[in-house]
Amino acid sequence: MTTPSPRPDNAGPDRDDPKDQQLEPARVDLTDTRLTTQQGVRVDHTDDSVTVGERGPTLLEDFHAREKITHFDHERIPERVVHARGAGAYGHFQPYDDWLAEYTAARFLTDPARRTPVFVRFSTVAGSRGSADTVRDVRGFATKFYTDEGNYDLVGNNMPVFFIQDGIKFPDFVHAVKPEPHNEIPQAQSAHDTLWDFVAMQPETMHMMMWLMSDRALPRSYRMMQGFGVHTFRLVNARGQGTFVKFHWKPLLGVHSLVWDETQKIAGKDPDYNRRDLWEAIESGQYPEYELGVQLVPESDEFAFDFDLLDATKIIPEEQVPVRPVGRMTLTRNPDNFFAETEQVAFHTANVVPGIDFTNDPLLQARNFSYLDTQLIRLGGPNFAQIPVNRPVAPVTNNQRDGYHQHAIHQGRTSYVKNSLGGGCPAATGEFPEVFSHYQEKVEGHKIRRRSESFKDHYSQATLFWNSMADVERDHIVAAFRFELGKVGERAVRQAVVEHLNQVDHELATRVAAGIGVPAPDQPARPNHGRSSPALSQLNTAMDSVLSRKVAVLVADGVDGTAARKVVDALRGHGAVPEVLAPTDGQVRSATGEDLMADRAINTMASVLYDGVVVAGGAESVQALAADGYAVHFVAEAVKHAKPVAALDAGVDLLTTAGVRGVDLAAGDGVLTCDQGVVTARTNGVVPPDFVTELVSALARHRAWERDTAAIPA
Repeated sequence: MTTPSPRPDNAGPDRDDPKDQQLEPARVDLTDTRLTTQQGVRVDHTDDSVTVGERGPTLLEDFHAREKITHFDHERIPERVVHARGAGAYGHFQPYDDWLAEYTAARFLTDPARRTPVFVRFSTVAGSRGSADTVRDVRGFATKFYTDEGNYDLVGNNMPVFFIQDGIKFPDFVHAVKPEPHNEIPQAQSAHDTLWDFVAMQPETMHMMMWLMSDRALPRSYRMMQGFGVHTFRLVNARGQGTFVKFHWKPLLGVHSLVWDETQKIAGKDPDYNRRDLWEAIESGQYPEYELGVQLVPESDEFAFDFDLLDATKIIPEEQVPVRPVGRMTLTRNPDNFFAETEQVAFHTANVVPGIDFTNDPLLQARNFSYLDTQLIRLGGPNFAQIPVNRPVAPVTNNQRDGYHQHAIHQGRTSYVKNSLGGGCPAATGEFPEVFSHYQEKVEGHKIRRRSESFKDHYSQATLFWNSMADVERDHIVAAFRFELGKVGERAVRQAVVEHLNQVDHELATRVAAGIGVPAPDQPARPNHGRSSPALSQLNTAMDSVLSRKVAVLVADGVDGTAARKVVDALRGHGAVPEVLAPTDGQVRSATGEDLMADRAINTMASVLYDGVVVAGGAESVQALAADGYAVHFVAEAVKHAKPVAALDAGVDLLTTAGVRGVDLAAGDGVLTCDQGVVTARTNGVVPPDFVTELVSALARHRAWERDTAAIPA
């Protein structure tokens, strides 16, 4: 995986591209315009209704007031049942080369000269539109490719597996994880009785619950989050030959997460944290980049694994089938209107193009029905594909007429096939791969309602996930289970889940039981198979970039302004985003009498909103910060969350005040230290080059997990 550049050469919105032009809706610029009704009639006044006299009744004939109020009353559409809270962006996808043409006729994946426009929507799953971004949850990662052959939707998540194996259980699962029906509590949380009762009754959930209790459920950013197609799909080449495929998105910034304490505080400080992060990165030109990769399995190897390829609760370990890179997606433009684009975009797993087809995965088959059904109720009828964000760049020529919100004006006498009066058009002609043709396979069997025996191993891959985690990741998983089950009132449900965990790993079950007040199992329910997959650990992700990492630089009156500016400039030069925080907004007086502009007041922000903290030098400045409890807590909290923390000269004393432990803060003058992500230098106003180098290195590693934070107050 290559390191991304802040501005890729081919990045940026290209409104001159014919494809991009076709995606453009009729934009409304209200600059220098006059107020009109929906019918284009100009009006002179919109502050008062028409009444009988100044204090009399309002007249029904006031068509302007009625139209205005009626439109307002109908502004809201039903929110998505799941994935209600989202954020979106436009961009493009481009293959690296043509190697995949051996496996698929989908030209947008095989022609490196093609740059396919995309729209991506990221989302949480369980919460309503008004919930916070940083809740513990699965994240949606849905990509609409506007290809020349039609729209293709890769509707995925940031986890490669799902809670259930068959779509018939989806309503049950969603009902269980949603707020409980008697009191509509809790919002956007899985820590309640009904969800865990469902888990206890459905052991197929255990692999997904391991992912949900891991750091994967707390992404630092949508730009630092993997995406997966979840299901096994099928690629079909030009000769009609099929190959099983799993789709992967890998962020070039690496896969990084928040910690649980941070997420809860961010939900109060900035509930739009992930949404804002995506928006600001694109606006600043630090375009998010993701590499699309595939795992390919020949049809002859369909039964070569110890799990079923059609089981959506299973992964193919990358050590068994490597992920091969296909191309890169770059997000370059924010939507102009959230409702018109991000809210109205409609994804559908059955939106496929020639060269991509389905398998008999029972969860995928149900999704192929459900998504279309959902869009019909949300978007008011069958013509939602005509909404600009959903409109294909490929020509649309069919006899589907009329209906709510029909925007096309169809001409001619015929609206049926076959016909002679319309010249036989539109004509259903052509052969694969110029047209879509369903993959042919022989299917036979009795009509039954029964799960395949090959779907019944619910624990082995949950164990694989546990075995693959680093110690700190295991600690977080245990803490998550303890928190979630600690919110469950029914002790029998707690005990039942622990019994399932004992099927996964005895140590895991014992540690969880110790924290939730139920007896630990006496012995393992089954032996741990000992296998692991290093690719599953986030500690093995890319840690070589600080692009867009946010760093708080704390200052006050009397600061060493020259050194502070050098640190800020150096961090910017590496692609980070430093912000100068002071006790009050506006100008800060430096030790030499010069002014330094603060970007924000410290008490309007919080350490949880930054990736690292720098305390600038200057004795007077540090004394003022040390007397400010909010500033001291700011530093202590960053240290507690294992974030990189740096200090210059007198700034080192603030680290001591904040309770930093276990690192050498007593080094003498002229000494630079870097230990456990804490970088300090007492160099009398000089900023050593190694100071910034060490800080950048610590930021790229994301966290200093080796730091002992147990004794640090926050």
